[in-house]
Amino acid sequence: WLEYLQEARVDMLFVHPPAPGAEGLSEGVLVVRAEIDYRRPMVFRQEPYPIELWVSKVGGASFTVSYEIADPAPDGGRPLLYGRAATVLAPVDLVTGHPRRLNAIEREVLEKLKTDAEAAG
Repeated sequence: WLEYLQEARVDMLFVHPPAPGAEGLSEGVLVVRAEIDYRRPMVFRQEPYPIELWVSKVGGASFTVSYEIADPAPDGGRPLLYGRAATVLAPVDLVTGHPRRLNAIEREVLEKLKTDAEAAG
């Protein structure tokens, strides 16, 4: 589960960065806490599991990314929910190895991701 969440998070912050100027979020973040609410087993399969993720909280020196892993329902009803999760992340200074505060550009990008998720939901 943690690897699935990490891959989705790296994709959001590094492969498809949300905006210029927030590259530090993709280069060095520390997972401070991870919470997973398991709903049903995930079994190995060739096709990837869909993961929706969004920023749910932005603090001064950390931010929270929330996730939902679910397959669309084959009949158009409720999706098949495998679980929900959240990770609290802190940016790290790669030179010193110490956690650091979010800078203004990073906060702006994260707040935008939070606002976009609220508007979509």
